[in-house]
Amino acid sequence: MKKRHETSSAKKDRAAGTNRSAYSAMHTGPGRALTAIYGVFALSATARAGYQVIREFDVAPIAYSLSVLAAVIYIVATICLVIGNRTSHRIAIASCLIEFVGVIVVGILSFTHPEDFAKPSVWSTFGIGYGFIPLILPLIGLWWLALVGRRVRTGSDAA
Repeated sequence: MKKRHETSSAKKDRAAGTNRSAYSAMHTGPGRALTAIYGVFALSATARAGYQVIREFDVAPIAYSLSVLAAVIYIVATICLVIGNRTSHRIAIASCLIEFVGVIVVGILSFTHPEDFAKPSVWSTFGIGYGFIPLILPLIGLWWLALVGRRVRTGSDAA
């Protein structure tokens, strides 16, 4: 049977007799793509929020403050997905939950109180400006993190 490709750090850990964190499964398969997407959103939301706050904050302070909040949540989620241990796993779950609730609340408010959203934020109208990815991404993140958590609890290495 063909052996799976091991990273050099995994080979070193095996040779040294140390075990990697069971949460390192966060870095496999869909976890890598999820981390990359969160990284892109962290960069884009931070750049957008920075520009909005510096150049035109007085135009839509609520929307732009929410863009800053979104950027912070994307940064925290990205860092936690990269770290991949028990604590970061829990913080990543909290980040995804906060993100999802934020997208829903801001999405509703952007329809019911459009005067507060003279300019769109990342989460306005459920993330329409980003192809609704802000609405879908936390659900995918929660699914993946739940799967990793289940694998850790059952001791399964299959990622």
